[in-house]
This record gives sequence, C-alpha cells and structure tokens, in this order.
Amino acid sequence: MSSPRALDREIARLAFPAFLALVAEPLFLLGDAAVVGHLGTPELAGLGIAGTVVTTVVGLSIFLAYGTTAGVARQIGAGHRDAALAQGLDGLWLAVLIGIPATLVTALAADPLVAVFGASSDVVEPATTYLRVAALGLTPLLLILAGTGVLRGLQDTRTPLVVAVAGNLANLALNIALVYGAGPAPRLGIAGSALGSVLAQAAMAVALVLVVVRAARAEGATLRPHLPGVRAAARAGVPLIVRTLTLRASLLVTTYAVVLTASGAGSSTAVPVATHQLAMTLWGFLAYVLDAIAIAAQAITGRFLGAGDVAATRAVTGRMVGWGIVSGVVTGLLLAATSPWLGALFTTDAGVRDALVPVLLVAALDQPAAGVVFVLDGVLIGAGDGRYLARAGVIVLAGYAPLVLLTSALGAGLPWLWAVFCAVFMGGRLATLVHRSRGDAWLVAGA
Repeated sequence: MSSPRALDREIARLAFPAFLALVAEPLFLLGDAAVVGHLGTPELAGLGIAGTVVTTVVGLSIFLAYGTTAGVARQIGAGHRDAALAQGLDGLWLAVLIGIPATLVTALAADPLVAVFGASSDVVEPATTYLRVAALGLTPLLLILAGTGVLRGLQDTRTPLVVAVAGNLANLALNIALVYGAGPAPRLGIAGSALGSVLAQAAMAVALVLVVVRAARAEGATLRPHLPGVRAAARAGVPLIVRTLTLRASLLVTTYAVVLTASGAGSSTAVPVATHQLAMTLWGFLAYVLDAIAIAAQAITGRFLGAGDVAATRAVTGRMVGWGIVSGVVTGLLLAATSPWLGALFTTDAGVRDALVPVLLVAALDQPAAGVVFVLDGVLIGAGDGRYLARAGVIVLAGYAPLVLLTSALGAGLPWLWAVFCAVFMGGRLATLVHRSRGDAWLVAGA
C-alpha cells in the first residue's frame, strides 16, 4: 500500500489540473452573468431561469463523465487499455444519441419550460430567447462530458484543463462581441450570449473528441458504434441518472420556492430570482472547486479497485476526505470575506447586491460539510456504487422538498430558504454518504 505522502502526491497530480478545469467550467455561466447582468435585472433573471433548464438537461447526463471515468479507470487498473478506450468510444456515441433529441425537445418546448417557473412577464421573454439558442449547445456539451470522462479515466486531467481554459476565453470574447456588437458582429442582446456559448462549446467538443479518437486509433479500437457497448453504457448510467435527477430536482424546487416567495410578496420576481441566480452560480463555482478532489477520487478509486487493491482504496479515501474538509474551510472563509463586494461584479442593481450578502454568508457556513459531500460522492461513483447513490438521493429529496416549500409558503425570505437548502439538503447528503463509506459493501474489486 502506498504511503500517505505518496497518496497525497497522487491526489494532487490528478486534482490540481481538475481543480483548474472545474473552476473554468462555471466561468461559462459567470461570464454570461457578468455580461448579461449589465443589460438589466430582467435579463439576468431570465438567464438564471434558462441556465437552470440547460444545466438540468446536461446535469442529468453527467453519468457520461462520471460513469465513463469509473469504467475506464477500472479497465486501466486491470491493465486493459484497449478495452478502456473501446468503452470510452461507447460513451461518446451515447452522448450523440442523447444530445440530438434533447436539443430538439428543449428548443421546441422553450416556452412551457420557462413558464413552469412562474416568473413575471418582464423575465419570461429574455429567458425564452436565451433557452432557444442555448439548446443548440446541448450535444456539444454532452460530448464534452463524455470526452472528459474518458480522459480522466485514463488518468489525464491536463487535456480537459487546456480545452476548458481555451473554451472559456473564447466564450467570454464571443459573449462581449455578440451581446453588445463589435466590428461586423451585430448587437444581439441576450441571444448573443447564448450563441457565443454555443460556438465555444462546439469547439471544445471537437477538440476533446479528436484527442480520444487519436488514442483509440493507437490501440486499434474501432470508431464505429458498438451497439451492445452503447446499450451497456446506458444501462450502467441509469442509477447515476436517478442520483443526478434527485440533485437537479432539489435545485429546481429551490428556485421554484424562491419564485413563490417573491410572487407572494406582490412584487416583481426579478430581484429575488436574480439574487438567487447569482448566489447559486457562486455556490456552483465553489462546488466545482471542491469537486476537483472528487474527480481525483473517481479516477483513483476506479483504478485501485480495478487492480484489486482494497486497502489502498480505503487509505486514499481517508486522505481525500481530509482534503475535502480543509478545502471547504478555505472556500467558506473566502466566500464570507468577499460577500459584501461580489454582487458589484455582476449587477448595478443595489437591491440585488444588498440581498446577496446574507445568502452568501449562509452558503459560506456550509462549505466544510460540502467538501466532505463532494469527496465521498466521487469515491462512491468511482467504486460504481450508483445504486446506493440513487436510493440515497431519493430519500434526501423526499425530506427536503416539502420543507423548503413549507418555508416558502410561510413567507420566509431568501436567506432562510438557503438555510434550509444547506441544513436539510446538504446535511442529508452528508449523513447518507458518511454512513455508506463506513461500511464495506461499496468495496467491490475487479475490472
């Protein structure tokens, strides 16, 4: 078994590039928010609703990254690189098969999807406009997930980092040019923000697919769809879809509770929804930071279990939990310290800036627990323990949804809704994951 120092080096080798890549991912939304926020508060609120729909559709397919990482890493641990790449190609084809119908449904159903949130009329139009265009990026986004998962399973977190950084720079430049108009580019408003993101996402997808295809050709793997493999990848992803569905449902019901509270106050929903959008975007940014260790956990756990080394799996889990706690304390302190000034980066609306501060302080208190949650989630995904994660997600959602809706019905403000989110939703996830990690049922060795 490796020494603690060697385990730390292994974690850092995978986690640091993953950290930078994951920080780059939410910068897509942060960049959009920074550009769109200066168009006006209704546009920012519309971005929040449309962004929630897009991230929900993509989030339900996160198994394309997570499941592929775990499966490929197990094959690598067992010494089967050709089988690992064949499994990775199956994931890419599955991404295309899911992405095309998802694009059509989201674009055609933009109006009813936005209407579900019950936002005021000044928010509906920009939200629908953004969503119709952003739907064109769904297939590229799913290919990015699958391609990134293959490379992580191959223990390569640097290539996704390079692609993510380049994609974010392109996204920001395209957003500024297309939203406000620059040179030959017309002023497209919020539609330009969505179009800029789609173009950047398409370029990222092409880059990652080419890297995977080159590696597959080197191993002699066929590039044609292998339908039994694609079906197997889809079946293996079902528990992770359920797990992700419960997570996304929790975020959606939180947004719905915010809209209900604002509507009950008899005023426009723009300010509270925009505040919640900024808070959730920043929370997601920090979640991705903490998730860097979880990415390392998926790759290392899968590889060690594929090689049959259960003792090393236990040891590295303990080290990564420690990393998660320390990271959560650091991000929590940073969020609390910067909360009075973060709002000014995204909006000129004083009401949004003032309302954001107490919400961010609540989120800051939850960061250490979130660090443990993300690490253990990654460990169990890497171990292929999707069925437990699905069951635990259903239990947490069943307890959280009624409480946050009741809190909204009682007229509680945004900070109280976020307190329920942190205490009940994140607290429930923490309890179920710690309980599972202390047992042995998830420690299944072999390719």
